[in-house]
Amino acid sequence: MLIWVLYDIENDRSRTKAAKVCKQAGLYRVQFSCFLGTLTPAAKSALSLQLEELINEEKDKVYIFPMSQDELRNTVLLGQAFDKGLVNDQIRALFL
Repeated sequence: MLIWVLYDIENDRSRTKAAKVCKQAGLYRVQFSCFLGTLTPAAKSALSLQLEELINEEKDKVYIFPMSQDELRNTVLLGQAFDKGLVNDQIRALFL
């Protein structure tokens, strides 16, 4: 399933760790505190637990939203938006 992760984390160290956790989960960084990618339900749960351990629940906010491929295709992107083609259910292999 496609997942959006958005966060507002006050502590610099925790915010940096949150970005690292999202990248390690295979999510694509859309903006500084906004990630998008495909995760299994188990991977989504694991990511949620990892992020929960990093935040201060009294100050910080983390949102994890599911989105379908059809909804992504119908999304309007303006300006210097990300490439929708980078986000899909296919596993990509890169060779250098």
